[in-house]
Order: sequence, then C-alpha cells, then structure tokens
Amino acid sequence: MTLRVVQWATGGVGVAAIKGVLEHPDLELVGCWVHSEAKAGRDVGELIGTGPIGVVTTRDIDDIVALDADAVIYAPLLPNADEVAALLRSGKNVVTPVGWVYPSRKQGAPLREAALAGNATLHGTGIAPGGISEKFPLLFSVMSTGVTFVRAEEFSDLRSYDAPDVLRHVMGFGEVPDKALSGPMQKLLDGGFIQAVKMCVDEFGFAVDPTIRARQEIAVATAPIDSPLGIIEPGQVAGRKFHWEALNGDEAVVRVTVNWLMGEENLDPPWTFGPAGQRYEMEVRGNPDFTVVINGFQGEIGEPGSESGPEPGVVATAAHCVNSVPAVCAAEPGIATYLDLPLFSAKAAPHLR
Repeated sequence: MTLRVVQWATGGVGVAAIKGVLEHPDLELVGCWVHSEAKAGRDVGELIGTGPIGVVTTRDIDDIVALDADAVIYAPLLPNADEVAALLRSGKNVVTPVGWVYPSRKQGAPLREAALAGNATLHGTGIAPGGISEKFPLLFSVMSTGVTFVRAEEFSDLRSYDAPDVLRHVMGFGEVPDKALSGPMQKLLDGGFIQAVKMCVDEFGFAVDPTIRARQEIAVATAPIDSPLGIIEPGQVAGRKFHWEALNGDEAVVRVTVNWLMGEENLDPPWTFGPAGQRYEMEVRGNPDFTVVINGFQGEIGEPGSESGPEPGVVATAAHCVNSVPAVCAAEPGIATYLDLPLFSAKAAPHLR
C-alpha cells in the first residue's frame, strides 16, 4: 500500500525530500507546509522547478494536522517540539533530520507520550548526526572485536554551501572569533552529536564519564577569502572545528569531529584536510583496526548556484529521511532509533523498475 507523505518546510533538504518522495514507488506526496507567505498557496511543483503536481502548500499547521497522511518529513531549520508533538498526536509518523536521533528517556518523554497517544512513531535521522556519526560506525564495527576506540569525522569545504545567512548568523563564519565562539552553533550541534556519541557508547558497552566533553576551535583568515557570504577579511572566522568525546578516565573512546573550512589557504592556524581532501571518515580500533573513507557527499568548489547542483550532503540527508519512511511507519509507536529499525535501502530509479 502506498504511504501518504507530507513535507514540512522547503529549504534545501525539503526540496530534495520532495523529489525523493516523488521518485519512491511506495510513497505519495499529499501535503506540504511552508514557512513564508510567498510560498503559501502554490503548487509544490512550482517550488521544485517542475510542472504542477496537484499538491498545494500551506502555512497553517491545522491544515497539516487535519490531513489524511501516514508520515511527515519534518525538515525546518530549527526544530519545534510542540509542532512535532501535534503531528504525532494527529496520528502521523514523523521522520526528521533535526533531532531525536537517540534522546534520553527524559529528553524524549513528552514526544514519546504524544506518539503513543497518536499511535505514531518519531525517528531522527540524517547524515551527521544521523548516519555517519553513529549508524555507520556501529554497522562497520561488526568486522572487528575488542573495540577500544571509535572515531567519526567530517572534512568539508563550505565554499560550496550556498546559504550565506546560515553561514554567517548561525555558523559564525565572517564574524570575529569571540562572537563566533559565543554564538548559537555549539549549542545547536550539541544536541544531535552528543546523542550520536551516547548511542555508540551504549551499543559498544564502554564505561565512560556520563558527561560528553564538547569543545570547539577556530581559525581566522590571514588574507581575504572569497566565500558564499562574501569576502572574509583577515581576522574574521574562516574555519571551525567541533569535537564531542566520551572519556574513559583520560582516554577518549568515542570521538566525533566536524572540520569546516573556507578553503585550505590563508588560515591561522594553517589547517588543511590533508591529501585525502574533503570526505567523511570513520575509524575503529580493535582486532583488526580499520578506517572507512566516504567521498561524494561534499560538493565541488565553484560559483554558488552553478551547474554542480544542490550540495550532495543536503540531498543525502533528505534521501535518508525519505528511505526511512516505510520502516518508521511499520515500527512500534513511540520513538524509534536506528537500533529499533530493520535494515532498509533506497529504491531503484523509476526507469529501472
């Protein structure tokens, strides 16, 4: 039976998710919530650059709550727990890339209650966190025994990320160091990445300090750097690193790191990605030790809006949400993590089915 899906928000992830739903043989798009008045009341096809598809957008959550739908792909810039609770109570399963990957019992209690009331399921997913930070290290670790250390790390050049307002006002690029360090990014990232680390800790069975150590580092420009938000001047933030670590004594046993740079030149400290370039990397130390490198989720560096298309990592995030929907709809009511769901995959392209 085809599952009826609503898309919540139509930013980069949302647009990619809509396209993914339209391609998926088991899903049907039946609704779409948008943030701005300019997008409201329009056919979704207009927003994604295709012909009309017969689904009209709305800004009214009551319209979505009242809609006959099986699932909502909830992808705003920032999560709102009250919105998610309303969707769950209305009987709609929620798949989201903006939180709840592995919430504690206390963190998840209100939404678990809403999900049970609506006989629905909430699932947090994505790419990092939501995939490479915990799901993939756990998956690959079955090839080793006696694990002593696990690392998941992102190396991304953000000159391909065409979102200047987010880069400056949320991520802190182009700001003075003190403003970036005190800005919202650390707190925004902490929720998801701390949950990712805790999922690994629990599943591996490490004995660790219950507090996950979070820290950040900054690099500034030493010469003007061209970027999607304009020229980053000397002394302004042009590189950021964030680390989350679970500690056994003084030793990190699980570490997740994000490296975001505006290129590899004219930085102080002189950070680079090394010869391997942009990538995601996962390491397991045990018997045997091994490292897994994934290429292809970072975009090529060029002019914003070029023919290279949307950032691949954004599309991958949306795809993970879309492909999760059938398994989440079949799951027991409540909050389902990766540890609760069966193996699932993408589906073949329409012309090959």
